[in-house]
Amino acid sequence: MTDPNLDNRQPNGPVETHFYASETEDSHVGIPPETVNAVIAALDVNANQRVCELMAPLHFADAADLFEALDADQRRQLLEAAQDVLDPDFYSSLDETVRDEALDVIGLDAVAVTVAGLDIDDAVEIVDELEAHEQEHVLNAIPAADRTLIEEGLAYPEYSAGRLMQRKVMTVPNFWTVGETIDFMRASVDVVERAHPNVFYDIIVVDPKHMPMGAIPLSVVLQSKRPVTVSDIMHEEMRLIPVDMDQEEVAFLFRQRDLVSAPVVSSAGRLVGMITIDDVVDVMHEEAEDDIMRMGGLREDDLYAATIDTTKSRFLWLFVNLLTAILASSVIGFFQGTIEQVVALAVLMPIVASMGGNAGTQTLTVVVRALATKELTTTNALRQIGKEFLVGGINGVLFAVLMGGVAWFWFESPKLGLVIGLAMITNMLVAGVAGAAIPIFLERRGVDPALASSVFLTTVTDVVGFLVFLGLGAAILL
Repeated sequence: MTDPNLDNRQPNGPVETHFYASETEDSHVGIPPETVNAVIAALDVNANQRVCELMAPLHFADAADLFEALDADQRRQLLEAAQDVLDPDFYSSLDETVRDEALDVIGLDAVAVTVAGLDIDDAVEIVDELEAHEQEHVLNAIPAADRTLIEEGLAYPEYSAGRLMQRKVMTVPNFWTVGETIDFMRASVDVVERAHPNVFYDIIVVDPKHMPMGAIPLSVVLQSKRPVTVSDIMHEEMRLIPVDMDQEEVAFLFRQRDLVSAPVVSSAGRLVGMITIDDVVDVMHEEAEDDIMRMGGLREDDLYAATIDTTKSRFLWLFVNLLTAILASSVIGFFQGTIEQVVALAVLMPIVASMGGNAGTQTLTVVVRALATKELTTTNALRQIGKEFLVGGINGVLFAVLMGGVAWFWFESPKLGLVIGLAMITNMLVAGVAGAAIPIFLERRGVDPALASSVFLTTVTDVVGFLVFLGLGAAILL
């Protein structure tokens, strides 16, 4: 997870150099191809000093992209050569599989140093991936204050607001003035950093019980006179996030309310942390990626996984797909005699199933996205299914006329054109309804619609397409 102001961490220090490749270059995002080639060339000749010189100026996200592009041996060599010049955020930017490899290479003592240099939410994410004995070793090696915050973060459910939030929050009592608040924020790092973040957007006003009373954007503080009391300028209407709220719900709330940050509270209503937009952007990316993977029958991104692990993860849904294909084939086998007498049916049969499948997939994609973004609810579900029924019917009629004419001209049989036309209309109607209804039904039953919908949809459109087309063929042509 990235820092929302990571280019300004050292306002008085040297300007950090960033590389940006043009859109037409064949390169990794943010890295010129000559830099990638130079790093690989330096690794090939064991020029460790040169590797350090090349990696040091890179933004940690760019360094992570470059690292992921290397093979396992090159990654190990790069870490051995340039570990000291890599920002701790480099590790939090890596793909989970690649990060596990990297942490194994640098060792637990170096992991502890890395964790101590990260924001608490990023540190929690990395420590959570370690084995129990590894967690104990790392936690014992970091400062007690950070260890306590990380342990508290690990106690929250995975994918919850508690895991996502930053534990350090800029808070002030309600009786302070703007002047006192500004002086406090300008205090020495040793005083402020113990409980307050370096980067923040809002100041939270709290009562003596540490209950949030209101929030003040930094811009409002800077625009107010020093004698003004913070309680006079704070916004009392805040969106408080329960610590156990699912991170997907948090992301939806940020998008819906255009939030930049939001306080997180315990079940008792006490302020326990703050979630900022940079972490929410990461969640949105993760959730979108997860939905894409699941619609392909995958539970997670396996780009960097070992071949055998990738094979295992993909086998299950391929096996399910095989069973559904056998079911569709059994329908064809039932009409084997019809196909033998009218060979044209075998030629045109895939068209009906393909058109139904594609139409259903279009509907499925829209509905799964709408469910994920909370745009499709119980209130408008039936209306959406009805709309897709009409869309499927209209497209079915249009393509029935088109394909019916083609079949008539191709095989010189108006009856064959009628058969495929009627089958096209029926299957596209069914595809529209099924593409909308299946994910809604699965979501209501607690099953992830992105993972399971496509298999059921394919089965429905194939079986219905073959059954209607061949059934009509047997009834009209024989």
